[in-house]
Amino acid sequence: MIAPLVPSLYEAMYESIAAHSRAGMNVVVDVGHHDGTILANSARRLAGLPVLFVGVRCPIEVIMERRNAGQPGREGEYLTGSTTEPIPAPVLRWQRAVHIPGIYDLELDSSVLSPAEAAAAIRRRLEEGPPSSAFRRLAEGSAG
Repeated sequence: MIAPLVPSLYEAMYESIAAHSRAGMNVVVDVGHHDGTILANSARRLAGLPVLFVGVRCPIEVIMERRNAGQPGREGEYLTGSTTEPIPAPVLRWQRAVHIPGIYDLELDSSVLSPAEAAAAIRRRLEEGPPSSAFRRLAEGSAG
């Protein structure tokens, strides 16, 4: 079973992210954090490094519409809805868990922003500030 390995896999990934950042590289990571303990541990591993923590949100109805539409060549890759279960329980659990505790430096809604618009919003936030603080607050265990 993979579940016991998940915390170690996140630790290894964040150690790699930290090493790349310390080497002067800009790093972009697209990952979901479904567990508050893993998220706080990940934040502590990046202490003192420049981190902009972006929450990407999307209404569940739009998520299911996209999942149900599928992508050519990727059939069966995503859990889709049915008439008896329009939003599968695992999808709903993930969508609820991934935004706890909801501390971000920037939040984007992918139902209204194109990828290019989202990237532009991130660039603006990096260039204009304010300074990021979400990962510091998560590492400290504070929500304020």
